[in-house]
Amino acid sequence: MSVVNGVSVIKPYNELSEAENKRVQYDCVTKNIITFVLNLDKFFRVSQCNSAKEMWDILEVTHEGTNDVKRARKHALIQEYELFRMQQGEAIVDVQKRFTHIINHLIGLGKQFDEEELNIKILKCLDRSWQPKVTTISETRYLTTLTTATLFGKLRENELEMTRLKETEYVEKKSKSLALKTKVADIESSEESSNECSDTENLNLLTKRFQKFIKMKGKMKNQRSKRYNKII
Repeated sequence: MSVVNGVSVIKPYNELSEAENKRVQYDCVTKNIITFVLNLDKFFRVSQCNSAKEMWDILEVTHEGTNDVKRARKHALIQEYELFRMQQGEAIVDVQKRFTHIINHLIGLGKQFDEEELNIKILKCLDRSWQPKVTTISETRYLTTLTTATLFGKLRENELEMTRLKETEYVEKKSKSLALKTKVADIESSEESSNECSDTENLNLLTKRFQKFIKMKGKMKNQRSKRYNKII
């Protein structure tokens, strides 16, 4: 493309120099690559562009906005980063996803971080239940060389161990509760058996006494009958 009287005019292909010809070829390849990954709606936005640079500029503004929009997004993300905290009951893997999402967007907007700053931020965002682990990691003094991925890995490892201990404690507590219920049931069953035996013994004793009473009554009746016959 050349400029004639202040107007851009596409230069005929046969008038291009070798260097210009290569730039045209590269531009065509780049345009094909860009259009290949676009959906239909985005393709129509750039289909009338004459160069890959023009296509890229339109897509950049569409997705990232103007410089003013970028600054506004950057400030919003910085505030979100500064207020970042672990949510109640949130797993470490979810904390990592939210934190990485914010950091990646800030880096894309030109914000710079060092590993120590990110590691300290991660440790400070954890809730009070993580304090022992935070103290242990902080005392190792490896925060300047430790990557955020490795730090999250250590936290995830500790989380799995704590989960395992809680499950073990729950199983033990449940086993003790079941053993106690079984013992109480055995005692109640023993008491019921004892009561049944006692009732049986009482019934047998009453039966024997009744039989003895009947025998005594029969003897007394026989004696009265004999006395009466003597008098007659």
